[in-house]
Amino acid sequence: MLTSSAVTNAKPNPAKQYRLSDERGLYLLVRPQGGKWWRFDYARPGNKKRNTLSLGIFPDVSLKQARERRDEIRKLIADGIDPAAKQAAEHSAAADTFKAIAEEWHTTHKAKWTPDYGDEILRRLEVNVFPYVGARAI
Repeated sequence: MLTSSAVTNAKPNPAKQYRLSDERGLYLLVRPQGGKWWRFDYARPGNKKRNTLSLGIFPDVSLKQARERRDEIRKLIADGIDPAAKQAAEHSAAADTFKAIAEEWHTTHKAKWTPDYGDEILRRLEVNVFPYVGARAI
């Protein structure tokens, strides 16, 4: 089981990356360049294929936070939910809202307009359209 001091004191090996294992699939991947990445290995529900999830970068994500994220993921797996598939679905759903597509359209086309006209279009969308259909999936 890892300790906070072991994580903090982990030094990069210039020859290759290495792991510092915690427990129940959680480990710290120490890269030759000096980066420290929290990873979690698990078996996908259903087909039992091995998969790895990234849980964040140390020190942005502490040992305690990494363990909490691991425990949340283990609960999903126990419920038969593949956390990687769930995460991918959430990202694609967030990217495919009317608001996201309209903002992308505005960014693409605003170079063709005067600055005042571009600002007016965005303001009208924000006031008159986004509150009603901005969160709608497309």
